[in-house]
Amino acid sequence: MDGLLIIDKPAGLTSHDVVAKVRRITGEKSVGHLGTLDPMATGVLPLVLGRFTRLAQFYNDADKRYQGVIRFGLATDTYDAEGDPAGPEQRVNLNEQQVRSAASRFVGRLQQLPPPFSAKKLGGVPAYKLARKGQSVELQPKEVEVKEFEITGWDGACARFTAWVSSGTYLRTLADDLGQDLGPGAHLSELKRTAVREFLLENAHSLDDLAAAVSANSLDDLFLHPRLILPEFPAVTAPPEALARLKHGAAVNLPEFSKALTVRVFGGQRELLAIARRVAGTLFQPKVVLVGS
Repeated sequence: MDGLLIIDKPAGLTSHDVVAKVRRITGEKSVGHLGTLDPMATGVLPLVLGRFTRLAQFYNDADKRYQGVIRFGLATDTYDAEGDPAGPEQRVNLNEQQVRSAASRFVGRLQQLPPPFSAKKLGGVPAYKLARKGQSVELQPKEVEVKEFEITGWDGACARFTAWVSSGTYLRTLADDLGQDLGPGAHLSELKRTAVREFLLENAHSLDDLAAAVSANSLDDLFLHPRLILPEFPAVTAPPEALARLKHGAAVNLPEFSKALTVRVFGGQRELLAIARRVAGTLFQPKVVLVGS
């Protein structure tokens, strides 16, 4: 069972929980995700099944888009609504323009410190496990890029926002930093991921949708069309004489793509055979083969 499936992750489940449920529902053992979502968060969680797990290497640095809510006046130890208060609740005396102006200062390349309650590892141990035991967590800052951080609504205590960020950016940290910058503290109270690069919320399915499709033997209808995957690479339909060589990982000639460095090779409209890289001239070597020999 090979394909890419976009799940609309419900709140309360870890990304690993979703992967485990998809394995049980589909019966496919080889399932992976393309970017972790915190349990509180909802939205786009792309999953690769079967041989398509080999595509994960192309999404290590995928940009992501979000929408959510930041609540001011209360900071928490996890930087989100699931944590314990980090201090007494504070009075919020801010207007929308102040919040918008402060948010704009966090756009660009930043040195961001991951939350102490995160999956970042210290000596091989996830930071959240150490934090739960009350042990000191000293994480190192990491450079991230916030390409967009826009306040879209304000009710006097909570700010709605949209964000477009690089891989590895913590929206929880962004909320906590904004609260510290403005004074009264803040935490992330809601978060929905709306896109992971080319994977959009409008193409996502619920776990119930998945179970119904499996029962109706129509799972293929839920898989994202392969032509929509990795659109930055040109697509070429392999000539019949090249199919056998591709399936065995052998280099093939693709004359019409002499200038492309990497291409997606299809057999017909839907069968993604391989991701191939140019060796020299019109000769392409499969980097990832997605069909059996």
